[in-house]
This record gives sequence, C-alpha cells and structure tokens, in this order.
Amino acid sequence: MNQVYINDAKKHVGEEIKIKGWLFNIRSSGKLMFPEIRDGSGIIQGVVFKNDVSEKVWEDFKNLTQESSVVVTGKVREHPKKPNVYELDVNDVEIVQIAEPYPITPKEHGIDFLMTNRHLWLRSRRQFALMRLRSKIIGFVRNFFDSRDFTLVDTPVLTPAACEGTSTLFEVGYFDNNAYLTQSGQLYNEATAAAFGRVYSFGPTFRAEKSKTRRHLTEFWMVEPEVAYMDLDGVMDLAEEFITEIVQNTLAGCRQELEILERDLSKLEAVKSPFPRISYDEAAEMLKKGFEAGEIEKPFEYGNDFGSPDETYIASQFDRPVMVHRYPAKVKAFYMEPDPADPTKALCVDVLAPEGYGEIIGGGQRMTSHETLLEGIHNHDLPEEAFDWYLDLRKYGTFPHSGFGMGIERCVRWISGIEHIREASPFPRMLYHMKP
Repeated sequence: MNQVYINDAKKHVGEEIKIKGWLFNIRSSGKLMFPEIRDGSGIIQGVVFKNDVSEKVWEDFKNLTQESSVVVTGKVREHPKKPNVYELDVNDVEIVQIAEPYPITPKEHGIDFLMTNRHLWLRSRRQFALMRLRSKIIGFVRNFFDSRDFTLVDTPVLTPAACEGTSTLFEVGYFDNNAYLTQSGQLYNEATAAAFGRVYSFGPTFRAEKSKTRRHLTEFWMVEPEVAYMDLDGVMDLAEEFITEIVQNTLAGCRQELEILERDLSKLEAVKSPFPRISYDEAAEMLKKGFEAGEIEKPFEYGNDFGSPDETYIASQFDRPVMVHRYPAKVKAFYMEPDPADPTKALCVDVLAPEGYGEIIGGGQRMTSHETLLEGIHNHDLPEEAFDWYLDLRKYGTFPHSGFGMGIERCVRWISGIEHIREASPFPRMLYHMKP
C-alpha cells in the first residue's frame, strides 16, 4: 500500500490508505479514540473504535504522546456532518518513535519561550498556516514576473560596499579584506537590466539596524525588479499591478490559511486598483492637519523621513495601499534620480500598506548621469573605488531605468494580519535573537 498525503485524502474516499506523519493531538471517549494526524500537507482526524482493532493497536494509541511519529492505516470517509471534511477509520498503526513530553502545550507560553523553541513551534496550526501562506505568496511573486518575461538573475550576498547606508552594514572577513552582507541586490540589478531589459532578483538581504519594532528583521528576503527605460510613473504602475495580483491570488488560493489566521478578508478585498498617489508634500500636510486636530501626538518636522507612526496615520486615511512619491532627496539613497521640476526632491516612491502595516515597497527612478551619480557617492561619504563598476553603467550606454524592492516578510505580515514580523519568517533573525 502506497503512502497518501492528507491533502489528497479526498481523492481516496472508500479506499484504505497509509499516512506517514506525527500525532498532533488525541482525545478519547470510552471505546473511541480520535487521534489527529499531521503529515506536513494537512491534518486529518482518525477514528479508532476499540471493537474494530486489535488490542495491540488500541494500547499503542493509548501510549502515544504528542508529536510521536507514526504510520497509520485506515479507510477514508467524508465527515457525516461537515462537507468537504474527511476522516480516517483507523485499523492499524506502526509506531516509529514515542516522542518525549512535548514542551509546547495548549497553555499560554511567553514569546521568548516560543522563539527559543521556534524549531518546534513551527508545527503548530497557526505557524503552519503562516509558513504555507508565505510559500504560496512567494509562488505568486515569482509567477508575476516570470509570466511577464522578466529574467531572474541572482545577485551576490557578499558585496564590497553599501547600497542603502553604511550604518546598517554587517561586516565580515573576506580572506585578507573585508566584505559586507548585502543590503539589496538593486545595484547589480541595474547592471543586469542593461543586459536583459526586465530583471528581478529574489534572495536574502541584511540590515544591521538596532531596531526592535514589529516591522524589522536583521535578515529578510526581498524581491527586486528593475526595468530598462521605465520612469517613476511606470514603476508605480508596476508596483500597483504587482500588489493587486498578489492579494487577489492570495484570496483565491489561500482561504484555508487565512481562515486559520482569522484574517478579516474584507480588508484584503478592498485592495483594488487604482491606488491613491500622493506627494511627500501632500502627506506632510496631512500629518500637520492630523496634529492640529489632536489625532497625532507629535508634530511632523517637514524634510524628515516618515517614521512608523507617521506612516500609520497616512495609511489610515485610505482603505488600500497608498503610494507616497517625491520625498526630499536628502532622506533617500544616493542613486535616486532628482526630480527635474524640483531637484531637492527624488523621483522615488514608498507604498504604505493599510491597517498600520507601514512601508511594504520602496523604489524609484535611478540616476542616469555619471557626474550626478559620482557627486551622490561623494556626498554620502562612500568609497568611489567600490563603485567603479557601478559608475561604468553610466559610461557605456546609460539609460533611464526604475525598480523597487519588497520584503517578503513585510508582505506576509500585512496579508496575514499578524502583529509581529517575527512570525512571518521560519527562523527570524532579530536584534537580540539568533537561535535556533
């Protein structure tokens, strides 16, 4: 008899199948036991009737502990009262291992305990749903770009210099020199965009930010498209289409996970085009009025970047993501193209998610001028020699181009509706937590 995965059990109604997995939970009532078995694809309830099994099978089930590994045999049937729910009439069990007392129980556990036991916490129903959701969202992301003929190009994890700012670099030894863990694949994407036109990278990125907010990890995965001959308006259109499709696909293909997470689907159903687009100046005026009306505790100082409370307030004025564009150039990266209408502003955009989830996408139009880019490198006190190859892109066929970056964990956090970003990563890396 071949193994059948639980999510395929509905295809085998009336048949005897074998499931290889672990005991998720078990309860008993007289001559009946109801073991719940999980196998990584789902959970199915078994029904063990004492009169229908051998004494050994009955005693084996009585001796099982949570997370014991087992091979269970039984006949599949549809639940008599719950449509599309299937059960297993068990007739045999093979014990692979009796698990030691499982440390994670239905009682309340502190977050430090759960994070220390993350390798075990992943087996819980909620964490399982989150990681399945993450996996599916990654699939939607890849399909979005692959179906539009973008070329996936991997960018290096070890880099010679900063991309976003020297204060958030992780420095590592590299033979007789120093190297840095990548903050972004964007600079390399600009090189590959000159070769392939439409590209994207997807991989781990690192920020040495001493932050303990609900939005930050020191290691996260980021998808970054870059498109030749695309301007700021074009990249905003791309980001809007991208987010809309990801949410629509999640609603269509992840209902089970969203139900387990108790997500308010109406919030996601409101995510439709067009997205509101406001300038930095308009957003700053919005914050000013909010403070004057007593809706914000602290006044916003014009010219600064927006903090988390500012982003939350701005996004709260809309029922879908809002695009804020043309920030002051001084608060953005050195490679952002200045706005021809006002060179103090950068041709950039941040996409703020509703419900207080903050920035999920940051991007913009890149500098095309060799001289302006070189000046930006110097103004940010970056070593010119580390960017000689990047400057070459402005010597050999420079061209207008734009792109953006989206952290997968931030996207998962928003779509799933969870409180803290640490649950959006299988093994999160945070300021004071690096184990397991």
